[in-house]
Amino acid sequence: MLKKTAVFLLFVVISLNVYAQETWKLHTEKDGVKVFTKSILTSRVKALKIETILPATLSELVTVLMDIERETEWVYSTKSCVVVKRVSPSDLYYYSEVELPWPAQNRDFVAHIMVSQNPSTKVVTMDAPCVSGFVAQKPGIVRIVQSTGKWIITPVSKRQVKVEYTLAVDPAGSIPAWLVNLVASQGPLETFKMLKIQLQKPEYRNARLSFITD
Repeated sequence: MLKKTAVFLLFVVISLNVYAQETWKLHTEKDGVKVFTKSILTSRVKALKIETILPATLSELVTVLMDIERETEWVYSTKSCVVVKRVSPSDLYYYSEVELPWPAQNRDFVAHIMVSQNPSTKVVTMDAPCVSGFVAQKPGIVRIVQSTGKWIITPVSKRQVKVEYTLAVDPAGSIPAWLVNLVASQGPLETFKMLKIQLQKPEYRNARLSFITD
C-alpha cells in the first residue's frame, strides 16, 4: 500500500523558466486544495502546482516542513526521511526514500532545503532542489537526480497562510502511466490533508523560529 509521501516529489519544479512553456491547467480541487498541472520539456511527467489556505502562522508551517524525520507522518508515500547535514536552522540537506507499488522500483533522492523571508512582505520561500552526493546509491532503488520543489508561503491573517507549492521532476527509470495518474490526482490531496492534521499537533502549535518574522 502507498503511504503518505514525496512520490509527490516524483513531480517537482525543474526551473521557473520551464513553466513558461504552457499555462497551468486545473486538474482537481477538493477541500480547498487546488491541483494544477502543465507539461514541461525537461520531464516525461507533468509539473504540479498546489494552492491552498492553511490554518497556521508562518513559523508553525515552516517548523513542520523543517521537521524532516517526521515527514513520513504526512508526506504521501514517504518510506524514510533523515537529515544528512544541517548547515543552519534555515538550511539543511536530507535524504528520502519514496515507496512505490510493484512493479515500480522505489525512488530516493537527496534534497537541499533553503528558507528565506522577504523582510517587507514577510513572504517565506523554501527552495528544495535535488543534489548529488551525501548518500551512496542503493541496490534496487532508483536515484532521482533532477528535481526541484518550491514553497511560497504568504501570510493572509494572524493565523492563516496562503501556500503555493510547485513541483516537477524527472523520476528516472520506468514509471507506469497508471501510477503517474494516481500521484497527480491523489498524492497532493492526501499530503495536504495530512499536513493540516500535522499542524494541529501540540508540538507545532505556537512554534516560533528565530529566522522567521510572523
